[in-house]
Amino acid sequence: MSGQKKKGISREGLLLAVVVLFWFALYLHIPYQTPFLTAAGVAAGFTGTIVGAYGITQLVFRLPLGVLADYAGKHKIFVILGAGLAGFACLVRLLVPTGPGFLAANLISGCAASMWIAYMVLYSNYFSKKEQQKATSKVIMACNLGMCLAFVFSSCFYEKMGMAFLCGAGGIAGIVGVIGGVFVKEDLAPVVSKESSRPGIGNYLSVCKNKRLILFALLALIQQGIQMATAMSFTTQILENLGASALFIGCSSIFYMIAAVASAQFASTEVCERKGARFYVPLVFFLTAVYCILVPAAGNIYAIFILQAFPGMSTGILLSYLTSESMKEIPREKSSTAMGFFQAVYAVGMTVFPWAVGVLTENFSINTGYDFLASAAFIGTVVSLIYYKKTGR
Repeated sequence: MSGQKKKGISREGLLLAVVVLFWFALYLHIPYQTPFLTAAGVAAGFTGTIVGAYGITQLVFRLPLGVLADYAGKHKIFVILGAGLAGFACLVRLLVPTGPGFLAANLISGCAASMWIAYMVLYSNYFSKKEQQKATSKVIMACNLGMCLAFVFSSCFYEKMGMAFLCGAGGIAGIVGVIGGVFVKEDLAPVVSKESSRPGIGNYLSVCKNKRLILFALLALIQQGIQMATAMSFTTQILENLGASALFIGCSSIFYMIAAVASAQFASTEVCERKGARFYVPLVFFLTAVYCILVPAAGNIYAIFILQAFPGMSTGILLSYLTSESMKEIPREKSSTAMGFFQAVYAVGMTVFPWAVGVLTENFSINTGYDFLASAAFIGTVVSLIYYKKTGR
């Protein structure tokens, strides 16, 4: 029995290591992508297209890839392919360090990020239905750790070594991820028996009608949209407007990711599970709304630095619960399709919310943009409170 336990821990640890390498390769260039392209003479409009390409490809590919993974009954191949594409995108940036080169690389990175579905589903399949929240929190923690290490690495080496060094390191991480993925274990039961015919595509897509899945996907749309519009973009602009140095802004992003890693780890513990989703989902949505109100009003870079813990909690605790709650009624053989739908829906928020804040900021003020985000977070608070009150008994 102890031997089986060790084997189980080994396969889980290996997949988590590949997850860290995967996200490390995807996010290594992110903090300095815009400054690099601007210095290279790329127009602001084209830079926006380059950045948006990463999200658009995920919006397009996540659901089809989820259906394909369920139809094939295999996830390991997508884990290997995801790590390979993440590393390949870094090599494209290294070899073609121009606007078109980064556009092509971001399209490839978007395809790679679409494979995240397979990583999450494969890891969750190592656990029983009762342990899905713990599994989801752990794999999201590994995801956040990969991003955090990427931010730390790029902050340490970009100024001295340049973008080429970062891209080379990302390419190596992708290659190591592919090698690790080859040894990842997959022990799914066959989707169909030899005697029966394989279900049609419509059979898999029918899972997208699940009301619980739709509700939590829409809540995740709000959560991810706010994250992308604040901690990943406009909060950085606010810090810069207040006179923060590049190093301070980098440290602020690192602190946000450390908070995300720590809170995801907390979400996987029994202490967190005692209160559960019905307590933490509305609470963290409310704290996110408070964050959106305080950041533009703070007027102090150190206060905003501390407030970065709130979006960290959102990425760690809230996203973990929204993901696990969305999948509770989903059959295992349709889990990749459901996860593809879930992630495609929240990809809309990642694209629309930053755009909306940009428009509101341009026509009114940054405060107006953050008021919009606070309102969305309050909606998430109220909707989740009503849902859990109705299903309380």
